[in-house]
Amino acid sequence: MTGPEPESPPVLPPAVLVLGGPPQTRAEVERLCERLRELARRSAPGPVTVDVGAARPPDLALVEALARLRLAAARLGREMRLRNAGGELAGVLARSGLDELLTAPAALRIEPGGEAEEREQPLGVQEGVEPGDPPG
Repeated sequence: MTGPEPESPPVLPPAVLVLGGPPQTRAEVERLCERLRELARRSAPGPVTVDVGAARPPDLALVEALARLRLAAARLGREMRLRNAGGELAGVLARSGLDELLTAPAALRIEPGGEAEEREQPLGVQEGVEPGDPPG
């Protein structure tokens, strides 16, 4: 006689965040990021999907929210994918320069400090101003 079969682990749903419209305030964006973090914790491993189908019109507030959501997902080691992103949103993302950011792998690429551009001070160095110096 054999014992009872071990229970299989529960099947977790994928993480899907549905945006009802473009966020109107920074507090609303932070609530969306918190919601994404909650969904990611209670979902199956893999990418986090953000459904932007109802987020009309696609404006810079939406672009900022998507960038912050992607950062929140990346901090959890998750990739973020967009669902129902129309041509309008793709155009706004392209014009803002964030189209590649939102479609790139989730890993954050932090580059070490490079050389300062010509005639610019390296980061962390403050230029002193002497009395009588012309503004400049």
